Amino acid sequence: MKASKTKTSFYRRLLVAQLISSGTNTVPAIQALTAMPRRTAQDTISALAELGICCEFIGATKDGYYHISNWGPINPEWVNNNMVEITELLNYTLE
Repeated sequence: MKASKTKTSFYRRLLVAQLISSGTNTVPAIQALTAMPRRTAQDTISALAELGICCEFIGATKDGYYHISNWGPINPEWVNNNMVEITELLNYTLE
């Protein structure tokens, strides 16, 4: 059974938050790891606030990176422990 758009959107946000938290914290790095289109990566980062995840950009435009300062209501340990399920549902192979 195919996952709903709501679930895939939610899981994509969790995946991107986890990647940022673990050091894959620029749009090009997220793209390289997931093959996610640039606009999707940017939109997903922007949408993290809708989940209560505080993500801020640190530094200059070309040399900066994203940082998760607060996961809000999301349990990052759950996200980390379920990365296989998350990536499988999204059809992403993290390299």
